[in-house]
Amino acid sequence: MMQKVQRFGGALYVPVLLFPFAGVVIGLTILFKNPLIMGSLADPESLWYQCWFIIGEGAWAVLRQMPLLFAIGIPIALAKKAHARACMEALITYLTFNYFINAILTVWGSSFGVDFSAEVGSGTGLTMIAGIKTLDTNIIGAILISSIVVFIHNRYFDKKLPDWLGIFQGTSYVVIIAFFVMIPLAIATSYFWPIVQSGISSMQSFLGSAGVVGVWLYTFLERILLPTGLHHFIWTPFLYGPAIIEGGIKIYWIEHLTEFAASAQSLKMLFPEGGFAMYGNAKIFAMPGIALALYATAKPEKKKLVASLLIPATLTAVVAGITEPLEFTFLFISPLLFGIHALLAATMSATMYAFGVTGLMTGGLIEIASNNWIPLFSSHGPTYLLQIGIGLVFTFIYYIVFRTLIVKLNIGTPGREQDNESETKLYSKKDFKVKQEEKKAVSATGGAGFSDKALSFLEALGGADNIEDVMNCATRLRVTVRDEKKLQLDSAFQAAGAHGVVRNGKAIQIIVGLSVPQVREQFELLLKEAN
Repeated sequence: MMQKVQRFGGALYVPVLLFPFAGVVIGLTILFKNPLIMGSLADPESLWYQCWFIIGEGAWAVLRQMPLLFAIGIPIALAKKAHARACMEALITYLTFNYFINAILTVWGSSFGVDFSAEVGSGTGLTMIAGIKTLDTNIIGAILISSIVVFIHNRYFDKKLPDWLGIFQGTSYVVIIAFFVMIPLAIATSYFWPIVQSGISSMQSFLGSAGVVGVWLYTFLERILLPTGLHHFIWTPFLYGPAIIEGGIKIYWIEHLTEFAASAQSLKMLFPEGGFAMYGNAKIFAMPGIALALYATAKPEKKKLVASLLIPATLTAVVAGITEPLEFTFLFISPLLFGIHALLAATMSATMYAFGVTGLMTGGLIEIASNNWIPLFSSHGPTYLLQIGIGLVFTFIYYIVFRTLIVKLNIGTPGREQDNESETKLYSKKDFKVKQEEKKAVSATGGAGFSDKALSFLEALGGADNIEDVMNCATRLRVTVRDEKKLQLDSAFQAAGAHGVVRNGKAIQIIVGLSVPQVREQFELLLKEAN
């Protein structure tokens, strides 16, 4: 069960990877259309304003069509065969589902307690999806429908029908089955979802009233569940779903940036829900403190080696918001340190929130600056200076706490290993050269390096016969094996370029990095060749 939950959580990342770029572009367009910053250039009649309006509308495509992206993204990660066809099946079934709801509520809306004649908008529970007026099930509905289609696809796509029914095989057969499944599901949704919407409204009120405690608990769970892959279920309903505000924090914040920029009220008063989107501060302020502690406690003869590893990992965390290479470095060695990290990260977010800081702060420096500091600094500069001050204080706290624990408990962090331990080989000059040669190979061949890495991983996993299925999230290759005893040591994976390995029975997570989609593609090609 845990393996399936982890796979599903990783699948949520497929569409999410599109959002940071869109958010950054929208943030910049709002900045360049702001008359408080750009002056007369921001006149709606000016060419400058009109050009940035056009660019912004293009970027909004990702955020305005989130349900469709999730409906298509789930099959990319979870379908076991014919991924492209599974995406088409999921899309048409999701549209069919919403057309059914539209028809049901048009005819029987009053019987379900829904005023379907009301205009789409906040408070009505209605929305428009691909031109269809329907209940606002947000990404939850898209994920549910897409998951059902994936199940049907994996089970029935290859089913052989009699020759005279051959035209209905494959994709058509999946869509036919899904069509009839959607009828009772649409009826049930029309009845139950308005009740769910009422419950969500109550939960929003509770979390809003929980204040600092709610922010602390939310951030703690988001961090502590990272190793299990279940952290997706914490932040996704808040950031992109209706858990705390209709439409999700991300869209609401970006849509109201101009309003926030023109207001003299505190950010906490303007948007208290933003306290549930501040875990990105740990990526900017915590990672440098942790890295400094790891460097300070390394053996003198290994400090340069450790620095060569920590500097790129820390820059990646701070600038891009990808923390897994650094976090998993000490997670593998000492879960205690990771637990302390989760506690401190939650405390930092709660402290900032207590001092009036809120916003859309889930990524790294680029995303946080473009969506918060740059467009709002002119009107909320003191708040952001306070935020940075608190963050730097926590950088120092992280350094002191981690350094003290590493020394007192004699934790074998990088640079403190015994000379005969295999982990030391990961940081050798030879391995560095191998990685550099792999990068050159990728550049020269357009993907051969990914193929070599995939082959090495496959061999370390016990060969193609030992692979049950494979998928990926943002940075990890997630594999279910048939026999975990056939796996090689972690050093074999690390020698192939992995940042680390997480083993949970037959569920294996290989920390690859941002190239994981390309590695997975080559990995699947190798599996097909073997079969």
